Amino acid sequence: MASPSANRPFSFTPALDASQPMIEWWSQQCVQGLAPMTRFQLACMECTCEMLQQEARFFSALSAAGEQLSHCYETHGADPEKMKECYEEIAREVADQQMQRLKQVASLPHEFRRRIWEEI
Repeated sequence: MASPSANRPFSFTPALDASQPMIEWWSQQCVQGLAPMTRFQLACMECTCEMLQQEARFFSALSAAGEQLSHCYETHGADPEKMKECYEEIAREVADQQMQRLKQVASLPHEFRRRIWEEI
């Protein structure tokens, strides 16, 4: 059986050296293939974060409206005219918050596409 001599140990180094450019090219292709998916995932996460922030602002406005309504009942419970004014003001504020919420939702598809493709 032939064994490597002490001067030249048996090695696959020539084969690895010859294939090194192909391995480097392949690893670059793999990394480039992940970039669009990573960008897509990041855009999804950013849009989800913005939606959740908008929902938190809306719930905060609803909570404040509930507190205002409670205050109106405590201070103007016997006066229907003042209750009407208070209720209209609260309804206006909640409607404004709802409109901001709808504008945010309407802008999400455009914002999502922009975030995905901005680096291409």
